Amino acid sequence: MVGTVFGVRVAVAPEATATALTFVLGGIALGTVSGLIPGLHANNMALLLAAGANAIPGPPRYVGAAMLAAGTVHTFLDVVPTLALGVPDPAMAASALPGHELVLAGRGREALRLSALGSGLAVVFAVPLAVPVTEAVTAIYPTLRDHLSAVLAGVAVVLVTTESSYRATVGAALALVASGVLGMATLDLQSGGLAAGGMLAPLFAGLFGAPVLLEAIGGGGVPTQDNATVALSRSAVGGLALVGTLSGAIVGFVPGVSSAIAATGALLAVPYRYGARGFVVTTSGVNTANAIFALFALQALGSPRTGVLVAVEEAGVPLALPLLLASVALAAIVGFLLVLALGDRYLQVVGRVEYTRLSVAVLGLLVVLSFVLAGALGVAVFAVATVVGSIPPRFGARRATLMGVLLVPLLLSG
Repeated sequence: MVGTVFGVRVAVAPEATATALTFVLGGIALGTVSGLIPGLHANNMALLLAAGANAIPGPPRYVGAAMLAAGTVHTFLDVVPTLALGVPDPAMAASALPGHELVLAGRGREALRLSALGSGLAVVFAVPLAVPVTEAVTAIYPTLRDHLSAVLAGVAVVLVTTESSYRATVGAALALVASGVLGMATLDLQSGGLAAGGMLAPLFAGLFGAPVLLEAIGGGGVPTQDNATVALSRSAVGGLALVGTLSGAIVGFVPGVSSAIAATGALLAVPYRYGARGFVVTTSGVNTANAIFALFALQALGSPRTGVLVAVEEAGVPLALPLLLASVALAAIVGFLLVLALGDRYLQVVGRVEYTRLSVAVLGLLVVLSFVLAGALGVAVFAVATVVGSIPPRFGARRATLMGVLLVPLLLSG
């Protein structure tokens, strides 16, 4: 089918379009499942898809579109278990405590909408910025790569020194060092679980999820949630989402810098007056913008920067940017709507369950998840990470310093 729109010749193949849409919707369904499971990262699902890509009937480019759609929807929905249970996937770790604070204050529905706006606006900003940012970062890439250790060291120092008291500063330093040693000792370990799991899931589930759940045992649980009105102004939400988007660009282009690290650094740029709400918007923007910028980085630099794109490359997917960007855009629209539709219900269900039982059940789920993804060694890492993750709250320090698990190994490797 061929037509003309505003003088531009447009060709549409209904059968091919229907096939592509089917694959994208399948990816959206997978991303929805992975996003709603506590502690599960998008990379787990993407690498499993890559392993079975050859068995999936259909052109590789459609399989790639499904992978990108799954990864994009996951970046929208992973905030739901983060807020409802306090259990983040690695990319949302920096916002785990601030977001959970909003839920405990009865503002969970607002937090869900703040996250959806952060992710949605990141897509809106990232698409037009992708080309100029690609050109700019490609030009400064060698300098940035050569001084990456100094930049990361600066982030670590600021995280520790900006605590509110001497006691909190000591706790932050201990958490940074302990989590850093843990990361150096475990990140490269070979596990007996699924190849897609690695050690990230048990590490982050222990550092950021289990301590919150242990603290919740015997507590009052999730209170009744108030209305969903967003307290921040439109300009504030837009500005915070832009900060997250630009931080997501760093993730997309700089090797070794994950969404979690970029989000931790981005928090330093969030004005104090925006508090937990600003953290949620910014970190959500980082997470989603990364999905777009990393795609352009793969085309410009020939190196995949995310687990999803590693899976795309392993599956032999051709880089058909129009198709892949269209799948990301459609997935973003659906993801935005799913956060609103499923997030409120998720909070309602959690609110009706006796919280001690729920906390114990989720802890059990995290142990099982650690075993499935990383074997018996993963369970041991989860246990040690839980002890390390309990350091910041005992000193009144921010949990963001636990990002030393990635910061320190990356800093020392440079």
